[in-house]
Amino acid sequence: MQVTHMLFLYLQVLNPFYVFQAFTLTLWLSQGYIEYSVAIIILSIISIVLSVYDLRQQSVKLHNLVEDHNKVQVTVMVKDKGLQKLESHLLVPGDTLILPGKTSLPCDAILIDGSCVVTEGMLTGESIPVTKTPLPHTENTVAWKSHSLEDYRKHVLFCGTEVIQVKPSGQGPVRAVVLQTGYNTAKGDLVRSILYPRPLNFKLYNDAFKFIVFLAFLGIVGFFYALGVYMYHGVSPRDTATMALLLLTVTVPPVLPAALTTGIVYAQKRLKKKKIFCISPQRINMCGQINLVCFDKTGTLTEDGLDLWGTVPTADNCFQEVNSFASGKALPWGPLCAAMASCHSLILLNGTIQGDPLDLKMFEGTAWIMEDCDADYCTFGMPGSHIIIKPGPKASWSPVEAIAILRQFPFSSSLQRMSVVAQVAGEDHFHVYMKGAPEMLAKFCKSETVPKNFPQELRKYTIQGFRVIAFAHKGLKMKKLSEVENLAREKVESDLTFLGLLIMENRLKKESKPVLKELHEACIRTVMITGDNLQTAITVAKNSEMIPGGSQVILVEANEPEDFVPASVTWQLVENQENGPEKNETCVNIGNSSVPDGARGSCYHFAMSGKSYQVIFQHFNSLLPKILLNGTIFARMSPGQKSSLIEEFQKLNYYVGMCGDGANDCGALKMAHAGISLSEQEASVASPFTSKIANIACVPHLIRAHQLRLLPWVLPGVWKPTKPNSSHILEAHPHFLTCKSTCPLA
Repeated sequence: MQVTHMLFLYLQVLNPFYVFQAFTLTLWLSQGYIEYSVAIIILSIISIVLSVYDLRQQSVKLHNLVEDHNKVQVTVMVKDKGLQKLESHLLVPGDTLILPGKTSLPCDAILIDGSCVVTEGMLTGESIPVTKTPLPHTENTVAWKSHSLEDYRKHVLFCGTEVIQVKPSGQGPVRAVVLQTGYNTAKGDLVRSILYPRPLNFKLYNDAFKFIVFLAFLGIVGFFYALGVYMYHGVSPRDTATMALLLLTVTVPPVLPAALTTGIVYAQKRLKKKKIFCISPQRINMCGQINLVCFDKTGTLTEDGLDLWGTVPTADNCFQEVNSFASGKALPWGPLCAAMASCHSLILLNGTIQGDPLDLKMFEGTAWIMEDCDADYCTFGMPGSHIIIKPGPKASWSPVEAIAILRQFPFSSSLQRMSVVAQVAGEDHFHVYMKGAPEMLAKFCKSETVPKNFPQELRKYTIQGFRVIAFAHKGLKMKKLSEVENLAREKVESDLTFLGLLIMENRLKKESKPVLKELHEACIRTVMITGDNLQTAITVAKNSEMIPGGSQVILVEANEPEDFVPASVTWQLVENQENGPEKNETCVNIGNSSVPDGARGSCYHFAMSGKSYQVIFQHFNSLLPKILLNGTIFARMSPGQKSSLIEEFQKLNYYVGMCGDGANDCGALKMAHAGISLSEQEASVASPFTSKIANIACVPHLIRAHQLRLLPWVLPGVWKPTKPNSSHILEAHPHFLTCKSTCPLA
């Protein structure tokens, strides 16, 4: 412990600033500047102590973060020796790990038998339970990450996460194979990113270095000038050297190191009072430079919880009347009700249903109840390995006594869907229920079961800002559970029958609109990056005034090349709800990197989906910067696309802030100059900043945190944020900012 303290102190004192300061103060004390020198010495000591204390605190937290999983006792299966217990730091890749129950994972491992439920709060900032499924058995020799179309992360147990429930498959205990240990794990990667953060090209540091070099140059010139003058007047060599050195030392402010350290420590304390915690203090300097903030939608701009609005079932290839939840009546029995009751990833933990808030709200809407497997319903050959759902006291009449959920294909942001295999009590065959994004789910259904007016019906609800989820179903002819266990996901999710839509209301948080207005008045751009439906995102952007009233929204659609048809981009003016349908803009084949003429000379915003973004990124890369300067809505974005988009904004010399809920936004939060996670976890390493208050009011606080930090460098009214280096783009986009008359960026 003492050695660590001495090392921190040694490194801090040997900072070039302090070495120069020691030389300066020695010279000043020799000349009788006692009071001023003592004051600077006291400030410097305080600065060094604060800096060492802050570094020490971070080191202790990081050490505790790493040390916890090194002392875990684990059980491994050794060939010819059976089960053995050993300390987790002795694990090596390839070991077979036995998961007995609730435990902390000391390594990255891939699940090969059984399933389990984990919380990944330490990694993602979200404490919602996540179901992990075993890697599908296959005879292919391709890489294990490519064994199935689903997200391979659903099979991986990450170091630092907590296993809260295990479900054996009936063939023995839950087993996992060790993939990575130590710094090679997901947790180790996060620790490395804290110890050795990505180099930040911070303009303040570059300008500060140039400023000090300039001052040093002036000091050297003054040194030689004073040397010449004093020698010319015959002053003694000792006095000549002393006065010349004094002139050299006064050019560089001696309190600069103390001011810099004190400023950043004080900024951290100000943030902590606002319940904003920081694991990367150097990024505080970035916050005052932010001129673009990206927001996730669900759980960030809007409430995390959703309110049920109604269901729209289908029959005979037609949508039926809406079943409204506002009436207070129980949801009538039908295939759609069965799908809502069974197609989810909820778990029963200590008698409490836990899981994704959306799944929880949907399940509550059916008025069914959930039970662990018991003697009455365990007729499926998998005792204790599945969940039973059955009608509750308030549920509508149902001919079904109970449904057992036998297998799950968990939801993935990249796939935009999930499905389950279930069995109704008393039946000898199985059912598949699937839910997901309506546009995605319709692709897996038989075309004759999807209503012809499906796009119009979907648009009717999304244009009002509703969250829409679609459901589908099919029966499986097989009767043996072993056959179900070996089914690939692509076999299960095919030739389904479309069941209908669930409409959910997603309200804006009360803080969202005022904060967005405050950022707009400060001429800070705001952008929405979400995995939700594009039309829903546009409606939320308009309701929150991220897109001001009277502005035009232009939908950018890009198509992949097919056969002899090249990739193309089309522009469509989104119709205003209050004005009725408007005429589409001219479709332009982007070979000349042009934008629609209707967009020029007017206040407009681009909106696009993740699919279109990917096509433009791959085939029209030179066009992408032009779109980004006016792009406001990016919907159906995968986690990887979110990170890519942040990086593209940074290439335009934007200082980008990202605010998200910490789950699917982890990559983007770490990629941004200042990422802030709205998480209840104080020490979440999902992003440099974590706010315990789950609304975007933390964003202005974060931007203001730098104010004291900049005082030694700038005077009010002199400093300006950096304007994006895109003059060649502004010619085609003269209105990339709507406040040009008053905005310092314009």
